[in-house]
Amino acid sequence: MADTTQTTPPARHRTDPTDPTNPTGPTDPGDGSGLPRRSVVRALLRLWPYVRPVRARLSAAAFVAVVASCLSLVIPLVLKWLVDGPVADGDPGGVWLGGGYLLLLGVAEALLFGLRRWLVSRPLAGVEASMREALYRHLQRLPVAFHDRWPSGQLLSRGTTDLQMLRQFLTFPLTFLLVNGVTILVGGVLLLAQRWSLGLVLLSPLLPLLVLCSVFEAKYGRAARRTQDQLGDLTTVVEESVLGIRIIKGFGRHRSQARAFKELTRALRTTELRKARLLAWIWGVNTTLPELALGAALVCGTVQVADGALSAGTLVAFLSTALALRWPVESIGFLLAMSNEAAAATDRYFEVMDEPAVKDEAVVRDEPVVRVEPAVRDEAAGPGHGGGPQDAPGGLVFSGVAFRYPDAPPDAPPTLKDITLHVRPGETMALVGATGSGKTTLTALVPRLYDPTAGRITLDGRDLATIGRAEARALVAVAFEEPTLFSATAAENVLMGAEGAGEAELRRALRVAQAEEFVAALPEGTATQVGEQGLSLSGGQRQRLALARAVIGRPRFLILDDPLSALDVHTEALVEAALRQVLSATTALVVAHRPSTVLLADRVALLSDGRIAAVGTHHELLRDHPEYAALMSGGEEGDR
Repeated sequence: MADTTQTTPPARHRTDPTDPTNPTGPTDPGDGSGLPRRSVVRALLRLWPYVRPVRARLSAAAFVAVVASCLSLVIPLVLKWLVDGPVADGDPGGVWLGGGYLLLLGVAEALLFGLRRWLVSRPLAGVEASMREALYRHLQRLPVAFHDRWPSGQLLSRGTTDLQMLRQFLTFPLTFLLVNGVTILVGGVLLLAQRWSLGLVLLSPLLPLLVLCSVFEAKYGRAARRTQDQLGDLTTVVEESVLGIRIIKGFGRHRSQARAFKELTRALRTTELRKARLLAWIWGVNTTLPELALGAALVCGTVQVADGALSAGTLVAFLSTALALRWPVESIGFLLAMSNEAAAATDRYFEVMDEPAVKDEAVVRDEPVVRVEPAVRDEAAGPGHGGGPQDAPGGLVFSGVAFRYPDAPPDAPPTLKDITLHVRPGETMALVGATGSGKTTLTALVPRLYDPTAGRITLDGRDLATIGRAEARALVAVAFEEPTLFSATAAENVLMGAEGAGEAELRRALRVAQAEEFVAALPEGTATQVGEQGLSLSGGQRQRLALARAVIGRPRFLILDDPLSALDVHTEALVEAALRQVLSATTALVVAHRPSTVLLADRVALLSDGRIAAVGTHHELLRDHPEYAALMSGGEEGDR
């Protein structure tokens, strides 16, 4: 079984804004929110590399929208001409002409806004797709330690909800922040030009609105970020509940899971209600103050018309212009809210994108490493265990290897300490140890899922650090204890182990893993979809497909982490017989807990408290090492 003490990285956790290890980044304790402080504009500017390829169409759409919005300000001028001219003169023909002008302006405005929508829809869908693809590619290149630390729901919400929010921002608020700003500016000039005294009355709420919007923006931004983090936590719980539904039902834990889910939904509901209250407050202020100013301007204008100081047409045009500015002013809160949500989504997106990816370049060592050809590897391999690359360059060599998980507490001891071990070319080495001794961690170093914090590992004389990860993983195949299958066919799951493998290789791998018979019995044979995580199969069937995936590529180095733990005795014996042929042609390291698996190996390494305690044959260790004898006799079974 897998190691569970010291050998596993720190558990992933839900976001806690007050937790200094929160994966959402550093926090600002000074604002009382526990959430990161950031500039909305600075955050949104980070989208420019993705928006730049479509900047021409976005600019054209913004220009079209500005023209359409300005057309709405021409309508009051037509009304002024209509009231002071044809209506005052009793000219029916002029009234019809004025009505025609108004109709044409309305149709033109509608067509221009439709054109704006057409201009942005396709390119912004492409921007969203490119950002999602970039996120997925980056996630594949991030180290395993990152995935150990981050909850999957947080990553899922960043790749779905957050990106949808960004597309919506680029489609509507981004354009209309510009459009409404230009509309308010042009409208303000027209109001002052028509009647400066009434214009000043109508524009008097502008300064208070700017101050209130600034306060609103700061509070809403924090609430928006908290909402999106809580949504990520909720996604994590849903995903875990779906994947673990058998455990939940088997232990009757559906009520406790429902309570946990309810607590998260209530927390999310509380935050959403706070957002709603903030939005209602700013919307109310943005509506009330301009309406009061409009009422005051109407009273003043009516008095001036009665005194003959102002024409009725001018008052109608003035009020029509003011009414045309209602939506641009009232929507300020709504647009700022969406901008803050988009800024929070941008921050969350780049929190992942800013994580340093694992580089595939090889590291240059100062000291030379001897490269031994396969034909002479056996002669170069000396007896016993230990030795550095120059002593025994062939096979798999660990020289003074130490390892500490990146997120381990500073005062925690290393998981592996001074590992020195030589697996000779063509040899199978069993790795045995109690739970927590570091077996799984040691095997994870060979395919470079993690890199040692000290020492070196060589493959056939080549320092593993000087081999790119892509090449290392082509040389090394791994079958983990927990078999992971994908939502694909049985054949596709196995063929993932060897790019370009054909039907013959597939059949051979299935035979080695004793999976050919049960795969053939599936409804569509190798073309049968095995479902998410392969849960439509039994544990033993999943393990056999994972083993087939490991051996299909005839790897030079094979790492097996207790590959037979889920098999019955009869199937295990058949798989072991087939595995012997595979192991004879490769260099293998096998984590073993049962004597039957140990007997597959030429030699055994006993791992104790992160160190190699002994190396020898199975019978030698049974005779000379009580700890090994206890492990093989089941003395540690309770711990495992």
